[in-house]
Amino acid sequence: MPFNDAIRTAILRLVDAREVDFGAYTGPVYFMMHGLRDEERARELAAALHAALHEDLEPLSRAVPPASSLR
Repeated sequence: MPFNDAIRTAILRLVDAREVDFGAYTGPVYFMMHGLRDEERARELAAALHAALHEDLEPLSRAVPPASSLR
């Protein structure tokens, strides 16, 4: 499923950029990310992940741009 791949890729980008801790987990039913800088960012990512689960990847691509843009 391409949406699951996009979500996993986004979370790996966040880990690579050290925005979330290395222990981030993308399970079949939930996501776990620790170490976000603030609640606003956590809510932004939660909304983007929720949209991705409903096959709308645009919010996720805005919230987690390509790896080179995160650093």
